[in-house]
Amino acid sequence: MTDWDTIAAAIDTATQQPFKLKKQSAIGGGSINQTCRIVGQDGRSFFVKLNSSEKIAMYCAEAAGLSEIAATHTVRVPKPIACSDAGRQCYLVLEYLDLTPHGDAHLLGQQLAALHHCHSKQFGFTRDNYIGSTPQQNNWSDDWIEFWRERRLGYQLKLASENGYGDQLDDFGMELLEVMPAYFDDYSPQPVLLHGDLWGGNHAFLADGTPAIFDPAVYYGDRETDIAMTELFGGFSADFYKAYRSEYPLHEGYAMRRDLYNLYHILNHANMFGGGYIRQAEGMMRRLLAIAR
Repeated sequence: MTDWDTIAAAIDTATQQPFKLKKQSAIGGGSINQTCRIVGQDGRSFFVKLNSSEKIAMYCAEAAGLSEIAATHTVRVPKPIACSDAGRQCYLVLEYLDLTPHGDAHLLGQQLAALHHCHSKQFGFTRDNYIGSTPQQNNWSDDWIEFWRERRLGYQLKLASENGYGDQLDDFGMELLEVMPAYFDDYSPQPVLLHGDLWGGNHAFLADGTPAIFDPAVYYGDRETDIAMTELFGGFSADFYKAYRSEYPLHEGYAMRRDLYNLYHILNHANMFGGGYIRQAEGMMRRLLAIAR
């Protein structure tokens, strides 16, 4: 049972305004967390995520990622309010944004390009976080190929092997990790701030059309990974891509690397859900290896 008194007290402290819960209502969406909107007697609303207490690191990492994006003043994200334990549950309280699926996609393209102009000296992040419910390793590295090989594809392939997903996936994966430099012959990625999990369900718009992004898996890496993810499951308009490319043109080799980057997410889905994602990952690796050979 949710300890709403503890959560209300945390909101008191964080906002320096008394908060007395008036009502709460469940919000659908996602398979990992319970989510709800809570409303105080003063009319203020907050968005709350709830999970078992051992998931607290996931919530703290999400709050850190949202704060990292917010500090760039490029694209709107929900402001983190409070994150802690409440009995057997942990919670993340966020600013409540009243969102709609339609808005200024052109502006979103411009703002994502602005986010991608926020640089770091190395690839990685100040802490590990999560991609869905899977741990995501973000140890700093000077070498992007090494980072993608070891902390992204290599880690997911290791999980797939532990999950018993077959020798073929292992064989394709090991060969792909060896030939990876072939995809970067004339391209040197720069470490820029990424959303990290930018599929269609992780963006929306305010009533006035202002874009908002949320549920990040933040790190500093190649900006092509964010763009590739937007194409994986769809949900982004032609206006979005036109605006992004106008502000920050993509390298001519992007199309060749798109599957290399999206393979990470398909492997992650295979490790979380199994099923057809395993075959999809094998097919992507066949195509990638055909390019490199």
